Amino acid sequence: MSKNINDVKEFWENNPLFSGESKFKTGTKEFFDEHKKVYLQDVFANNFNEKKFIPILNTNANVLDLGCGIGFWTIEILQRGNYNNINMYSADLTQAALENTKKRLELYNLSSNLSIQNAENMTYNDNFFDHINCQGVIHHTPNTEKAIQEIARILKPDGTAYISVYYKNIFLRNWKSIKFIGKILSIFGAKLKGRGRENIFTKDDINEITRLYDGDKNPIGKSYSKEELKNLVDKYFYIDDIFLNFFPARSLPFKIPNILHRFLSNTMGFMIHCNLRKK
Repeated sequence: MSKNINDVKEFWENNPLFSGESKFKTGTKEFFDEHKKVYLQDVFANNFNEKKFIPILNTNANVLDLGCGIGFWTIEILQRGNYNNINMYSADLTQAALENTKKRLELYNLSSNLSIQNAENMTYNDNFFDHINCQGVIHHTPNTEKAIQEIARILKPDGTAYISVYYKNIFLRNWKSIKFIGKILSIFGAKLKGRGRENIFTKDDINEITRLYDGDKNPIGKSYSKEELKNLVDKYFYIDDIFLNFFPARSLPFKIPNILHRFLSNTMGFMIHCNLRKK
């Protein structure tokens, strides 16, 4: 049976990002600190490139962190952007996400306009935002194309959007041939801890691997090829940059050198990013 937006909302309401993986209580300073450390070390391979992820914005720009989750990107944009003043907005499908983002903002004495929003049908006015950040979100919604259309609708002419989705990288594209390696790694302890993901390397179906990454009860998780993503955004956006990152080294049963981690992230990453300008 196909899953709908209510199924997505229920899952993320009860399973906020990084909960079940952290040893700390969700919403505490320790929880947020651990999440940031893991994110910078694993997702960005200790090499966060601000030029690729943090936009240059004019004073009083309206900026939306769409699918804010537990507030990582809201904080990073506000802290790293070196802006004189911007109007920050943070939106998510769930109340749990907004509560966590609010707590995280309070820790840094920062502020944002928080709002419950469905990415497929947002309540913001047309041509309102100068920039929209949407990292790892729209691959979880039933109608990803509708979400992209909505992002374009609420962006100002020539406004920018930085988005990312799961990528059908070389491992997923060839999983049928190499899945035995995954099962061997699993025997030696390869896994993603928490959220029922411990057996992710033993799965045969790449769609199930993608879905399972965020938890065994996650209703929707989709991955895309470069051409599929380009076709989704082409109607509404120019692509200024497209690149890969995120090789989940923390799932391996052994530590790999930083230089290798960065190489794998940049060339075989599981996330594909597009930096876009509205047509």
